[in-house]
Amino acid sequence: MGGREEFLQIWQQHITRPGSEKLLDWLDHKTDFFTAPASTRFHGACEGGLCMHSLNVYHALHDTFFTEGDSEETFAICALLHDLCKANYYKPGTRNVKNEATGQWEKVPSYSVEDLFPYGHGEKSVFLIERFMKLHIEEAVAIRWHMGGFDDAARGGCFAISEAYDKYPLAVKLHIADLEATYLMEHRTSAVR
Repeated sequence: MGGREEFLQIWQQHITRPGSEKLLDWLDHKTDFFTAPASTRFHGACEGGLCMHSLNVYHALHDTFFTEGDSEETFAICALLHDLCKANYYKPGTRNVKNEATGQWEKVPSYSVEDLFPYGHGEKSVFLIERFMKLHIEEAVAIRWHMGGFDDAARGGCFAISEAYDKYPLAVKLHIADLEATYLMEHRTSAVR
């Protein structure tokens, strides 16, 4: 099963909230979500990397933190959509790389950022999701702060992240799952694990 198929299977099994069908239709037919990379040069910097990363975050979040009483729908929404802001965000192109064996410069495929809607990272994902379906407060907070200390607001001395993590443990769990997927499961690879 490919990444898109696994994503759709998890979605259809767990996400039934009003508006979810329209969101999925938009995601599948009006964005590059299933073919986009997850980054320009690091984790998931390949075609389909964004979908792969979302699935890895889902598995890390679910396998590590899901307990009786947790919502399958909430875990699926947060993990699968936390980086929705990266859909229609990267532009394919090329860059020059020196071939170590020949000493010659060669053009290789690459991605660059073309942010047509510069609204931030986590907050942009929340905004895009809520154009179609309503998030619960803990879901919105978790998606907003999934970057942890890597977020611009957190680096600028914002205390909201600490308050968010204290109030909504799901935000901490999603951040840890994102770190695990990025740095342990995908670090400079393109394999889904």
